[in-house]
Amino acid sequence: MSVEWVPEIDSTNTELMRRARAGDAAPVLLVTDRQTAGRGRLGRPWQSASDAGPGRLDESLTFSLGLPLAPVDWSGLSLAVGASVADSLDPTGTQLRLKWPNDLWTVQDRKLGGILIETAMPHVAEAQRYVVIGIGINIGPRPAEGLSTAPAWLQEFRPDATAPHALADIAAPLVRNVLRFAARGFAPFAQDFAARDALRGRVVSLSDGTIGACEGVGPGGELLVRTAAGLQSITSSEVSVRPAGEGQA
Repeated sequence: MSVEWVPEIDSTNTELMRRARAGDAAPVLLVTDRQTAGRGRLGRPWQSASDAGPGRLDESLTFSLGLPLAPVDWSGLSLAVGASVADSLDPTGTQLRLKWPNDLWTVQDRKLGGILIETAMPHVAEAQRYVVIGIGINIGPRPAEGLSTAPAWLQEFRPDATAPHALADIAAPLVRNVLRFAARGFAPFAQDFAARDALRGRVVSLSDGTIGACEGVGPGGELLVRTAAGLQSITSSEVSVRPAGEGQA
């Protein structure tokens, strides 16, 4: 697997998706200092370091991992990735939680980072799809203007953290765990996710206005919400979930 660094790019995910659609299915880790058109879930913008300068990844860590993958079941991949990243950054399990389906939260319900997973079918004769796993982590202080909840950053609980060191902590376990997911699915990660589940046991509201009590996730990583109509399994990436009565995260 190659590792590439660029000082600035529109989006590391977008670049690897472009390559895949053009037939380049090589495994790669693409890291940038600054994204000009970073994307999060549901098309929301993701801002990386605003003006850190070349080689200075001190405000945020932004990278994408791309590789061919053929899991038996894709369900729960974002949760497995989240569990891997959280374990790498917070081995003791005291600081980070996981908000279904793809956010890293601190124990204070503040967003530290996010995950965006996309897939493409390269124009080559192979059965495997090409998966692109984009990850953004706040390393240093971030502005809270325009946000209902102030963002979190890694240096709050790891004062000496830098983006290169965080990447070194995250990358190798992430590759191993993605391959582990391909071989065994979500099951090996279910316990780790449950231990960090930020929504389990809380009242949540869905994007359609439905309110219910979160009962964790199912065997495929689906969100389980007990509503007035019974237990619902939420799987669609178009569903936004947040603690009821709190601002959107």
